[in-house]
Amino acid sequence: MQEEQNTQETIDSTNYRQIRLDKLNAMKAEGCDPFTRTSYPVNFKNAQLRVFYEQEECKVMEAAGEDEEQKKAGLDRIAETTVRIAGRIMSWRKMGKAHFIDVRDDSDRMQVYVRMNDIGKEEFEAFRKWDIGDIIGVEGYVFRTMKGEISVHARSVTLLSKSLLPLPEKWHGLKDQDMRYRQRYLDLICNPQVKDTFIKRSQIMREIRSYLDGAGYVEVDTPVLLPIEIGAAAKPFVTHHNTLHMDMYLRIETELNLKRLIVGGFDKVYEVGRIFRNEGMDPSHNPEFTTVEMYQAYTDYKGMMDLIENMYRTITLNVCGTDTVTYQGTEIAIGKPWKRMTMAEAVKEYAGVDYNNWVTDEDARACAKEKGVTVEEGKNATKGHVLIAFFDAFVEEKLIQPTIIYDYPVENSPLAKRKPDDPAFTERFEYFMYAREMGNAFSELNDPIDQKERFERQVAAKRAQGNTNCEVDEDYVTALEYGLPPTGGLGFGVDRLVMLLTDSPSIRDVLLFPTMKPVRQGQQETENET
Repeated sequence: MQEEQNTQETIDSTNYRQIRLDKLNAMKAEGCDPFTRTSYPVNFKNAQLRVFYEQEECKVMEAAGEDEEQKKAGLDRIAETTVRIAGRIMSWRKMGKAHFIDVRDDSDRMQVYVRMNDIGKEEFEAFRKWDIGDIIGVEGYVFRTMKGEISVHARSVTLLSKSLLPLPEKWHGLKDQDMRYRQRYLDLICNPQVKDTFIKRSQIMREIRSYLDGAGYVEVDTPVLLPIEIGAAAKPFVTHHNTLHMDMYLRIETELNLKRLIVGGFDKVYEVGRIFRNEGMDPSHNPEFTTVEMYQAYTDYKGMMDLIENMYRTITLNVCGTDTVTYQGTEIAIGKPWKRMTMAEAVKEYAGVDYNNWVTDEDARACAKEKGVTVEEGKNATKGHVLIAFFDAFVEEKLIQPTIIYDYPVENSPLAKRKPDDPAFTERFEYFMYAREMGNAFSELNDPIDQKERFERQVAAKRAQGNTNCEVDEDYVTALEYGLPPTGGLGFGVDRLVMLLTDSPSIRDVLLFPTMKPVRQGQQETENET
């Protein structure tokens, strides 16, 4: 093991592997195959063991007072407790016939003192041939070293699994960002603090479910594979079902099936679901991601505003211990009342343009041209299209503190109910933090005739762009014809919430296994991934 470390600069990973493979074969030849071990009776996690010793030591010191002999006797009694820990060797320091190794489990690291006189010459000689990265079991007792470090004094050591590859970068941490994403297992081994992000993600998921369950919602599951490509803007992934001899589509949302359940008599439902969109990738987008969608009968988008604001405040307090978090150096006051503005009000405030001054669509297009705002629809742009373009150009980047933007033009809200007093707008809102859209909500459209017309316009627009596969979801229209009660619906991305509460700059930092282009052995990646 020492020879391997000393020649680290001159031996590549292939030779390292061969050295370790030779060691393994030698062990097997001696009848000591580590991979035949099926279990190891651990009785302490490292973090738990540290707490145990500190508590017992404190009791001894309080009872002994200034009596040194009583202190020694008390510490000896602690040593009578046999401890068994297990984990991966992360560092190794040799001091003659005694070695100090650091063993890390999923709770913490623990220093282990291994001495030939304690474990026997034969076992010690075998131990000396092990490597950093090997997974071992240690039986012994806990004590505090002269330097004050709580450690385990080994009476026996057992090799549980042999590591054939050395840990990267001299075992001082994995720095290469691309490798960290591709080989998350190495990232977790070498950068154990990364695990904290994913523990917090798990806590966030529990809090989401706890909040919604407590509010009377029922968690459900809906299909991932769908028989038709709906006319929504997102592009789906396509697969093929061999038995049914048909193409199927990975879902781009859970919305329509959840609202079918509201039609069927559920008053409050939600789903934590994986969503798949065959689109671009950037620091806040991954092709597969997790959303929470919830639907509640007999409420509207204003009811959903209150729900999401209170939910975020509760989750943040319970997970972070405060309702103000720092994201990328900026304090985000989630606990304070969120600002609420219509889209027209926001454009007027941040762009200095008043929607109400546009009498015709031509007026709106002329205003966009004057302000240098590009509107994708060109000569066909309506006032609604232009308002959306101004919002994208001037407003979103300003929305740092939690802000709800509501009353969206009907042009980009095909599933939202029109405002009764102004049918050019819909009862829809999105909420923003750190200039990033975090979630989307509607007073759900429940008029089957209006819904079918909007679906048909969506499909026609996609077919005009060359997509002939998309269809109107006729079954959903049929469901609406049986009657959908007034309903509020809301969906938000879990990954972006986790990014916010863990101060993570990229969505890849909060996904254990983000989507990556594979790199074949001996082949360099040819595409630059953001």
